[in-house]
Amino acid sequence: MTDGRAQRIVLVVACALVDADGRVLMAQRPEGKSLAGLWEFPGGKMEPGETPEDALIRELREELGIEVAKACLAPLAFASHTYADFHLLMPLYVCRRWQGTVQPVEGQALEWVKPARMRDYPMPPADEPLVAALRDLL
Repeated sequence: MTDGRAQRIVLVVACALVDADGRVLMAQRPEGKSLAGLWEFPGGKMEPGETPEDALIRELREELGIEVAKACLAPLAFASHTYADFHLLMPLYVCRRWQGTVQPVEGQALEWVKPARMRDYPMPPADEPLVAALRDLL
């Protein structure tokens, strides 16, 4: 609560896909969406009744055209960030194995980024604190 009113809590889930070279996939938010142009970890909103893992598997299929097994998702950290009109709660998972080739299914720009260079990509405020945990892991 920031002014005495309860804020709406939005649950989203994100994934740091890590390739064989230790690079992390970053996706650029497309024009027309809030925070357009910023770079983030792929993922999205959880649907009612979904577990975070199920939501992430669905989102990665929809956004990137890949299949991920639940056993390949390892929770790493989470973000808790207050925006102007809602509070975001976002667990970040790490995934090193998937089936298929990563593709920008929704037309978003994608970049494989070395962890040391992730700060060169402007990110939404909720994503920024997760970079340190990811760099420590990798």
